[in-house]
Amino acid sequence: MTRPQVTALIIASALFMENLDSTIIATALPTIAADIGTDPIRLKLALTSYLLSLATFIPISGWAADRFGARLVFRAAIGVFIIGSILCSMADSLPQFVVARIVQGAGAAMMTPVGRLVLLRSTPKKELLSAMAWLTVPALIGPLLGPPVGGFISTYFDWRWIFWINVPVGIVGIVLVSLFIDGVKSEVQRPLDAVGFVLSGVGLSGIVFGLSVLGQNMLPLPVTLAMVGVGIISMALYLRHAKRTAHPLLDLGLLRLPTFFTSTVGGFFFRIGIGSIPFLLPLTLQLGLGMNAFEAGTYVFFSAIGALLMKMTAQPIVHRFGFRTTLIWNGLISSAAILAMAFFTYNPPAILMASVLLAGGFFRSLQFTCLNSLAYADVEQSRMSLATSLYSVSQQVSLASGVAVAAAVVEVQRAMRPDHVLLLSDFMTAFLTVACFSLVAILFYLRLPADAGAEMANRDQPSERPARNPVAST
Repeated sequence: MTRPQVTALIIASALFMENLDSTIIATALPTIAADIGTDPIRLKLALTSYLLSLATFIPISGWAADRFGARLVFRAAIGVFIIGSILCSMADSLPQFVVARIVQGAGAAMMTPVGRLVLLRSTPKKELLSAMAWLTVPALIGPLLGPPVGGFISTYFDWRWIFWINVPVGIVGIVLVSLFIDGVKSEVQRPLDAVGFVLSGVGLSGIVFGLSVLGQNMLPLPVTLAMVGVGIISMALYLRHAKRTAHPLLDLGLLRLPTFFTSTVGGFFFRIGIGSIPFLLPLTLQLGLGMNAFEAGTYVFFSAIGALLMKMTAQPIVHRFGFRTTLIWNGLISSAAILAMAFFTYNPPAILMASVLLAGGFFRSLQFTCLNSLAYADVEQSRMSLATSLYSVSQQVSLASGVAVAAAVVEVQRAMRPDHVLLLSDFMTAFLTVACFSLVAILFYLRLPADAGAEMANRDQPSERPARNPVAST
């Protein structure tokens, strides 16, 4: 295993802890609520407070990495996450638990973009695709495994172990980061855009929080829509501010790069489909087909296996076909896999569902790897921290949008019935809808030049190919 792959595996382990923890308490809410003496509906504030913290602190991660060093900030982020986990395990009331989740979210907000930045600054571009394949796995399997793992721990053990298991994993992560990851710092020191931090924090937290709870009956609909509205207005003000400041917190000028634009905007539509799966799939299997949490989790595990198998094949596939061709055809296959889940409502044979989930996990992971690598193909080293912040913000909003779209489709159908009964066909329509969103991304991939990301794919660019010798050919 090469050093970049070791670096990627260390970072991926920390990100897996964060991605797993973001969803692991979903199935444990009733148990936690009963233990600390609150209502399960009110306890959903613990989920939303985590999202609020993520959305608020992700934009500042790039500045912090440039100011204090990416390795130092990454270690500190793991440390903050550990402290938040300990506070969660010790909480005895709703306010304590919500505050603890905010602390956790602050650590998680720094881990993902800064961890990616560490990898980008320590890995040659020709090796980045292979290393990035390891980094995509936790983002895919963490949200899927979270609910069944949380349900298992809260059923057979104490729910507080959900958070205590983060402590040894986090400590090992800090040690490994210190031993194996170089402390590469940016030569550029940017001043903090305080106004941008406030505007982006209010804007993104309103949008991400509002979209995440939309259609899930966590808050009254007018309140949810008001939060999204305030978020949109605040982000509009940020856009105006960013044009007038020399060092904006989120550098939208990066979108002028075709590769970054395609990965960010095209990837946004693709992730709407992906973001809906952790929400729709367990509901389809449990509410629709009558499975218990463990049975549903077993099926979900096949997606995780598919994602793990991908990491060994991403490099040769992209080397053979290039980013543009891979994104187009693999995007079609990935969207078809989401579409196939719509037909789970007919209760097909177990082997067929497992096969669809296995293949879907593989191709989605490959698409994630391509998008996450191509985004930085043309970004200068001095702007890498800005790129990781903006890209992470886009990911967070798109995944939240996936849940919002899926939940809205299900709720609208149910609201149209006099008895408000949830039907299996509601899940089918939702899967069909989000699959269409993922297909829209193909339009962006088609705009890529044929040699996009050639250096990362380790392919010869057209200008580098040897010219044909007219004398030798006669």
